[in-house]
Amino acid sequence: MPERKKSLEQRLENLLELKARFESMLDAVEDRNGDFDRADDIEEYLIKQMREITKEALNDWAVRKENEKTSELRGTTENAKHHSKKNSGGIRLAEK
Repeated sequence: MPERKKSLEQRLENLLELKARFESMLDAVEDRNGDFDRADDIEEYLIKQMREITKEALNDWAVRKENEKTSELRGTTENAKHHSKKNSGGIRLAEK
């Protein structure tokens, strides 16, 4: 049986920063705090929030993809070893 798709609210429970941004935007649209008197002001606010959402979403995606690829590589190559940058400064030249 196929897995039932989660609701937006259920999905946002795992992405708390994204959820907070959406809630803030909804509060602004509903004018909960009476912060906006002009359309230009709320437009500027919403555009800024959407830019932040985009940055956070791309970052979350990148981290998730990196973790998937790392797990995938570790699972497919049993003999693979983790390599990191060497800390050697090289060979010093002999003084004359």
